[in-house]
Amino acid sequence: MNDPVLIAYAVRRAPSSKRPVWTRIGCAYPHDTGAGLTVVLDALPVDGRIVLLERDDDDDERILARARKRGALPNPD
Repeated sequence: MNDPVLIAYAVRRAPSSKRPVWTRIGCAYPHDTGAGLTVVLDALPVDGRIVLLERDDDDDERILARARKRGALPNPD
């Protein structure tokens, strides 16, 4: 599977502060056969609302760390 192009989040308001709380719930990957995306979710938001955002540097580091943990990439020494 290719690297994800979008990250899926559920966003809710914290009861005490009313500030938004972003929870990463999945990724969207380029579809194997051309146009479109394949969305893989680890959880579903209660309100049904999913926010898709482009990856940033933090996401790239997280993806590399997971690949190294699986042994798909060598550890940088």
